[in-house]
Amino acid sequence: MSDRKILTAKFWKRTLRKIRDHVATRLFDTRLGRDILIGAIGPRVKTMTVDCGDHILSFSPADYIGRKVFRKGHFERDHVDRLLMVLRERGLLRKGTVLLELGGNIGTQTTYFALSGAYRHIVTIEPDPRNFRLLSVNIADNGMQDMVTAVNCAAGDRQGQLDFYLNHKNHGKSSVFRQSAGDEKISVPVRPVADILADIGVEAADIGLIWMDIEGYEPVAVRSMLALMARKVPLYMEFTPAFYGRDQAVAFVADLAGYYAECLVFFEDRSVAMKVADLPVEGHQFNVLFLR
Repeated sequence: MSDRKILTAKFWKRTLRKIRDHVATRLFDTRLGRDILIGAIGPRVKTMTVDCGDHILSFSPADYIGRKVFRKGHFERDHVDRLLMVLRERGLLRKGTVLLELGGNIGTQTTYFALSGAYRHIVTIEPDPRNFRLLSVNIADNGMQDMVTAVNCAAGDRQGQLDFYLNHKNHGKSSVFRQSAGDEKISVPVRPVADILADIGVEAADIGLIWMDIEGYEPVAVRSMLALMARKVPLYMEFTPAFYGRDQAVAFVADLAGYYAECLVFFEDRSVAMKVADLPVEGHQFNVLFLR
């Protein structure tokens, strides 16, 4: 082949590569493209980091929450914004207080709360060692070390060890309950909330909000923070009758009603104010804010 033909072939090869890269870049910068890309990433890639605008997040591309972050740039940030708006409107957002987060996961909500400036400090508790590693990375990468204290344990009503089941498809579904045959059992430390707070020098009077998402272990965790509930600290949590079973759900509602009278329930399409004693004890998961 002549030199001229070789140069022409190289020119067209470079040109086609540039066109391909340009088209791919445009495609993968869309929701559909990001969905295709994250779905095609194989198991060799253990961690990814993305720029989410006002923060960065590292996550596992094999994890449901990580894939959501990659596709949308956030994971349920609107839930944090909605909650802060409700607290502000009801005069329950006290500046200078501490947020207690049970179930910090990889630090998505932790980061959103920190960026909001609504609380002077955040104590986040996460038992899953995979999540905790990424939680620590995200705290450091976003310069939040002075604002956030992360604790690697489960929150319960006793101190010791606890069987814990790792969900490999959705790390946010890891729980003290086995939810699928593929869940991996490990042992994690468990500590009462009061002990955790005492160790890091946080008083019950300092807590301005409890955010809890711990996959069905809520009735047990609640028993370790009765002092906070007695002060009627606003408590936001996932409530899952299907996890508890009807009898335990009834008992749990009765326990909560001994501390809070009013709540706001967030269903998929609406929010409903109701008495705590009237909370549904059957059906699917919903979020609820216990107010007073």
